[in-house]
Formats: sequence, C-alpha cells, structure tokens
Amino acid sequence: MMNKHMSDAERADQFLDNLDPDVTPADDPSELRRIGLALRDIEASQNELRDAVAAARTAGRSWSQIGMVLGVSKQSAQERFGTRAAAG
Repeated sequence: MMNKHMSDAERADQFLDNLDPDVTPADDPSELRRIGLALRDIEASQNELRDAVAAARTAGRSWSQIGMVLGVSKQSAQERFGTRAAAG
C-alpha cells in the first residue's frame, strides 16, 4: 500500500520496487526507473528554487528582481513563492 505522504518520486520508486515479474512481466524497467529518477530531480530542483527565492527575499531582493530572473512578472513570482519566502 502506498503512503499518501510520500512524494511522487518515492511512490514511483516504490511501485517499481514492488513489481512482481510473475504477475507483471516486463523486459527491463530501466526506462520507467529513469522517469522516476527524473521526477525526483525535478522535485529536488523545485525545492532548491523555493529555498533560493526565500534566501533572495531574506537578503532584501525585490519581487521585481526575482520575477525578472524567473522570466515572470513580480506578481507571478510573489504569488508562487510569497508564502514560503515570508515563512522562510
């Protein structure tokens, strides 16, 4: 049974680990494992981005500056990261 508190990458990893070749024959799940690893990398990058934005705000950077680097408006940057940055 999959834990609802697990990340998508952790659920994908657990799914792959629990494949029973007698019930679900597969040639080589390396392509699926690669997708799971890429998903884990995306989640780690998103966490790093949130932390970097929070650090920029703590250092006094404006939402306009952050938005410019992200390629979005200051309003979009603040809507996406404002709660976490304020809490960080």
